[in-house]
Formats: sequence, structure tokens, C-alpha cells
Amino acid sequence: MRDPVRAMGLKLVPLIEDLGLFAVLAATVVAGAMEVWGMISARQVNITDLLLFIYLEVISMVEIYWQAGKLPVRMPLYIAMVALARYLMLDTGHLTALQIFSMAGATLLLAFSVLVVRYGHIRLPYPVPPGKDDDNEFP
Repeated sequence: MRDPVRAMGLKLVPLIEDLGLFAVLAATVVAGAMEVWGMISARQVNITDLLLFIYLEVISMVEIYWQAGKLPVRMPLYIAMVALARYLMLDTGHLTALQIFSMAGATLLLAFSVLVVRYGHIRLPYPVPPGKDDDNEFP
């Protein structure tokens, strides 16, 4: 009984992952298109509109996951830093000084996290199981 269930699960999990990744990809493309449409409708481009590359980062993250079957932890950290920067640029007028410093501190904490993860990746790599590729394809 265990082997057929396991076999079905091993086939089902990648399908669910692919469906989830496709949903993320589709939602990201729609959100990016809505941003572009908003710029076209307003007939102006603000500095915050230039941070559209956050959508490209999410698309890249989906692509990397599809190609490699794994995702470097740094990608979401980069996206979070850009999101915080965008939030600061959009709502600085509505934020108190403490909130602005908190957001800047959170961004610095994320940047430090990237350094820690990168250091750990270089100095303390996971052992590579037999038959698996090395994890060095993510710079």
C-alpha cells in the first residue's frame, strides 16, 4: 500500500508545484501589466514606477525554480529589499521619522541577511548527495 501512494505523491507534488508557479507567474505578469497601464493612463512616469523590476525579479525567481528545481534564499531577500525601498519612496510623506528609520533598518537587516546567507553558502556548504549537481549555479 505504501509504495503506490508514495509513487502517486512523487508524481503529484511536481504537478502542484508547477501549477503554483504558473499561478505566481500569471499573477506577476498581470500585476506588472496593471502598473504599466496605470502609467499609460496617467500619462506620466514617477520614480516609483521605475521599480517595475520587482516584477521581473519574481519572474526570474519562477524561472530559476523551474530550471533548477530549487530556489536560492537570497532571491526573496532581494525582492523584499526592493519592496521596502519602493514603499519608502511611495509613502514617505505619510510616515513618521521613526517609521522611516524602522524601514531603513529593516532594509539594512535584509542586506545583512543576504551577506550571512552568502557567507554560509561559500564557507559552510551543504554536502552534495550522490547523483545531484553542486549548488554553485546560484551566484
